[in-house]
Amino acid sequence: MAKVQLENVRKVYENGQVAVQGATFEVADGELMVLVGPSGCGKSTLLRMIAGLEDITSGTLRIGDKVVNDVAPKDRDIAMVFQSYALYPHMTVRENLAFGLKLRGHPQAVIDERVRNAAQLLGLSDMLDKLPKAMSGGQRQRVALGRAMVRESAVFLLDEPLSNLDAKLRHSVRTEIAQLHRKLGTTMVYVTHDQVEAMTLGQRIVVLNAGVIQQIDTPMALYERPANLFVAGFLGSPAMNVLRGTLQGDGLRMADGRQIPLSAPQALQGRDVLVGIRPEHLQPAAAGDTVAFEGKVEGIEPVGNEIFVNLTLGEQLLVMRVPPQALPPVGEGLKVALHGAHLHFFDPQTELRL
Repeated sequence: MAKVQLENVRKVYENGQVAVQGATFEVADGELMVLVGPSGCGKSTLLRMIAGLEDITSGTLRIGDKVVNDVAPKDRDIAMVFQSYALYPHMTVRENLAFGLKLRGHPQAVIDERVRNAAQLLGLSDMLDKLPKAMSGGQRQRVALGRAMVRESAVFLLDEPLSNLDAKLRHSVRTEIAQLHRKLGTTMVYVTHDQVEAMTLGQRIVVLNAGVIQQIDTPMALYERPANLFVAGFLGSPAMNVLRGTLQGDGLRMADGRQIPLSAPQALQGRDVLVGIRPEHLQPAAAGDTVAFEGKVEGIEPVGNEIFVNLTLGEQLLVMRVPPQALPPVGEGLKVALHGAHLHFFDPQTELRL
């Protein structure tokens, strides 16, 4: 195992496009770090630079205590799992798992032991003589994970390994990856665009947008205290509601003149702000709720254990997440209470947290 350190790592292509802008962070020895962001944000480019598949324009990359900027991928002591599985279709599971070890000249006894251990850990022992075409997508991804495991590398790099699986398989393989990390204690860097994967797998998360790191923290710290509006909106489903207006007295005055009662820090009084509210922190008002406003129900989406209520407040669209309950029909008004302790305030120009 080994830590991974990036110091102001940049990637600029020949056409001048900046793919990664000054990435600086450390993946601790044995940590599972997730890189997350929308398509084109630079997360896969960053992973490929760690792997040695992309040249680093500037900055320093260390694996362990060794600078590896100019070290070939095969000499970096890393193992990579791709979204496409990249299995050899004409080889059995056993042969796929053993192939890389044979290329490196390991003794047959070592190869057999590592293959046996990986197959047992991943539930592949009964499939060692199967070809990939005879397996499900989830089973193939487990073979891809096993091929990385048998190398016993210092660092595992996983590039959107679940993106080709359906929702049910994604959940089961995600659980297997988390269990695998706990058992092996290997340093892992995991790339995904799926915020659910990021939140459930990552011990810490690096949030990227347009090649720039937005925030690095634990999943719940990111959710509960986002550094800016992008992080606030990207993590969480449904996304955070955002109201724009001026803080005056005991509420937020919106552009259409509506006054939303809410409590805000005294230092923000008189300021134009963006107010973020998670859907679960909007609830139907009870009889004693004084911090409430009147919205109009535009849609009700029951999803089993909860309901998403789509509301309008003038021209403003809001989403509320509530437990299953009786609600006014579409088109009628609903008094909504704000949970003031969970409000987020952002600067409307910089979009940074206030």
